[in-house]
Amino acid sequence: MQGSHVASLVHDQTYRTTFRDLVQQHWPQAEVYDPFANHSTSVGYDMRRARDVFTKHVGMCREFDLVIAFVPEASMGTAIEMWEAHTHGRVVVTVTPLVHNWVVQLASNAVYRDVDEFAHALRTGAIDQLIEER
Repeated sequence: MQGSHVASLVHDQTYRTTFRDLVQQHWPQAEVYDPFANHSTSVGYDMRRARDVFTKHVGMCREFDLVIAFVPEASMGTAIEMWEAHTHGRVVVTVTPLVHNWVVQLASNAVYRDVDEFAHALRTGAIDQLIEER
């Protein structure tokens, strides 16, 4: 959410609606969790609450069938979530222009440069196949 901001800011989060809609159109029964939905003011949390929320969200990445990481720029939090999901055998699909980044490559089952490539992978069943292989 904060990406590489130096200040206590959050990037535009409207992309989340696009991803949620794409996922729910493809898998109508999918349970989609959006960490921003319940924590839109998280940059203002004190360190205790921030730690609790972050730890919970990272832990959730061990549980989900699919983690979709949107990484328009470097994000330490997203990298940790991706790695946690990856090391626990979960499918990680990353949407990012950072296709040569080692963390992206090592922690992702598939990497798409943009939302259009991701949507195409959904339509063609490529992501379904990744999930089935797990």
